[in-house]
Amino acid sequence: MDEEYDVIVLGTGLKECILSGLLSVDGLKVLHMDRNDYYGGESTSLNLNQLWKRFRGDDKPPQELGASRDYNIDMNPKFIMANGNLVRVLIHTDVTKYLSFKAVDGSHVFNKGKVHKVPSNDMEALKSPLMGLFEKRRARKFFIYVQNYKESDPKTHEGMDLTRVTTKELIAKYGLDDNTVDFIGHALALHRDDHYLAEPALDTVKRMKLYAESLARFQGGSPYIYPLYGLGELPQAFARLSAVYGGTYMLNKPECKVEFDDEGKVVGVTSEGETARCKKLVCDPSYLPGKVRKVGKVARAIAIMSHPIPNTDNSHSVQIILPQKQLGRRSDMYLFCCSYTHNVAPKGKFIAFVSSEAETDQPAIELKPGIDLLGPVDEIFFDIYDRYEPVNEPTLDNCFISMSYDATTHFESTVDDVLNMYTLITGKVLLTLVWILVLLVLQKSKEIRLMFYI
Repeated sequence: MDEEYDVIVLGTGLKECILSGLLSVDGLKVLHMDRNDYYGGESTSLNLNQLWKRFRGDDKPPQELGASRDYNIDMNPKFIMANGNLVRVLIHTDVTKYLSFKAVDGSHVFNKGKVHKVPSNDMEALKSPLMGLFEKRRARKFFIYVQNYKESDPKTHEGMDLTRVTTKELIAKYGLDDNTVDFIGHALALHRDDHYLAEPALDTVKRMKLYAESLARFQGGSPYIYPLYGLGELPQAFARLSAVYGGTYMLNKPECKVEFDDEGKVVGVTSEGETARCKKLVCDPSYLPGKVRKVGKVARAIAIMSHPIPNTDNSHSVQIILPQKQLGRRSDMYLFCCSYTHNVAPKGKFIAFVSSEAETDQPAIELKPGIDLLGPVDEIFFDIYDRYEPVNEPTLDNCFISMSYDATTHFESTVDDVLNMYTLITGKVLLTLVWILVLLVLQKSKEIRLMFYI
């Protein structure tokens, strides 16, 4: 351990493991350490015994739930946008050879007290009760505008500068009602609250285009994919990648004290009396509590069930978004459900999560609107955790700290944080490469074919 590294990474959460892999591929000498004896940090996957130990101490899980080893329960469950930045990172790093993916059956939205499928094709859109006939005509014009919009082609802008026009002003041009705006902003553009309405419309249009592009990748019922055996596979895959490119991993390293010089710059990490020197440090907020601030809390419920979520077309994997306005809240609520079809539970069992930015200290009461949609549950657990963001200046101390995971059940905000950190660390923008036409067939016959177009 008594060596000098370009970068030391503390914590094996997903963000830290992605960065470790990316930096190793770039040829940097990386040491990756974790105080825990397992990979994943707060984004790990637990078996049934580990879940019980975490939430119920010495109690043992009921035998009727099946074998503990058949469960892989994510602590921060998120689906992957099929044409999103995380998939591009997976391809760029060739991590896909370590992973297998499967399509997510459905994407739904809560509207006027009911769960509705987000239309995935023209026929579903025509039949959807989300909008009336005349509203569908108005919405169709708006969707055509978004589909045809190209940032580099003023002819597609219809005289509007979307860097100046707000989303509210853009939508008003098409006369869409509040329920349609709710559906577009939260179920398609995946905004977490209504602040986007007062912001430039370009971001919303880009988000909608990403949703449509992801949906078109495999003509399925949703724009999402999800790894077999759960998200715990992702940190381990990037850890293997880092090791292949010369990265060094050390688990179960107690304390991991970060050392600084007289100017406040990081110089190394000490553990068990040995100090590894470094030029830069990457870590999650728990390793440098004095350089982060609390910005919120996430409330979460974890349910084990013996059936799919009602009113979701018997989907074995599904996301449901409950927009804030539908619940009278300040932020959205999210439902995530996966099952034995993704090898995260024994046959016949389903794992569901309800999560939201916490507005109280009572998750069981606060998450009730989402829990009521689950139907009967075999077991349910409640959790609440703090969210942190860095307040340091990396150019002064060479410390690059990730943000805590939010309540969303998709990866876009997570990967945005990773890519921003990568640019701060290296001065390079990862996704400036030209994407050629590529057909990526993953390792097994049941896996998804992902196609990316220029």
